[in-house]
Amino acid sequence: MSADRPAPGVPAPGPAAPVELLNEAVDLARQAGEVTLRYFRSPGLVVEEKSDGTPVTQADREAERLLRLELERRHPGDGIVGEEEGDKPSETGRRWIIDPLDGTKAFARGVPLYANLVAVEDDHGVMIGVINAPAAGETVYAGRGLGCFLNGVRTAVNGYGNLRGSWLSSSGWAHWDEACLLRLKRAGLQMAGWGDGYGYLLVATGRIEAMADPAAALYDLAPMPVIFDEAGGRFTDWSGSVDPGAGTGLATNGRIHDDLLALLGGD
Repeated sequence: MSADRPAPGVPAPGPAAPVELLNEAVDLARQAGEVTLRYFRSPGLVVEEKSDGTPVTQADREAERLLRLELERRHPGDGIVGEEEGDKPSETGRRWIIDPLDGTKAFARGVPLYANLVAVEDDHGVMIGVINAPAAGETVYAGRGLGCFLNGVRTAVNGYGNLRGSWLSSSGWAHWDEACLLRLKRAGLQMAGWGDGYGYLLVATGRIEAMADPAAALYDLAPMPVIFDEAGGRFTDWSGSVDPGAGTGLATNGRIHDDLLALLGGD
């Protein structure tokens, strides 16, 4: 990758994503979903703890292995960033950012709100993003200049413009600052735990107004910039920069974004 490329995941003006590559990314995410469904609600599922304290299962590992093998076969020069295995450098200026099973805690407890995430990044930023929720039967995907879709139908964020009454979801509340949570409550936000990738899916399809994560990795958030650009919403980190690798994430319908950023930052 060139030294002067944008920061990882930052969307920038560029050519429209190839339709065939978007279709391929959707297909790969759905293939990963099929792997995870074989283990979903299995009484023999073993949940292990990684060195960072987060859970992992055989479903996580097998889904990532499938994605990597397919990408090596189809696009041998492309880079790969994933959760369970090491990074592969790019020889083409393009890389795939994958989370084979986003929401392992939900998955391990039989909650159908986990997802398979796939993003494709070129020299202009993220050009393709996919959130596949296999147990819920929903796939949201977008390509730069192509629009955002839910199961083949064009989708968009909603137009609600007030903090009071807006729904805010998160992957969990344990890592939140208590003063921040109190500010959100006093502002009249309705708070829910429809978390991980599925929470972002809900915002992109207009069912809720906001999704926020105080701690997240690049592979958790890489699909979001292009999905929200194409769905008419907005994605940033908590400082307001469009960088899914910054460690925090906020996606909204755009109407409440700045007000919500102010609450998250304590202004």
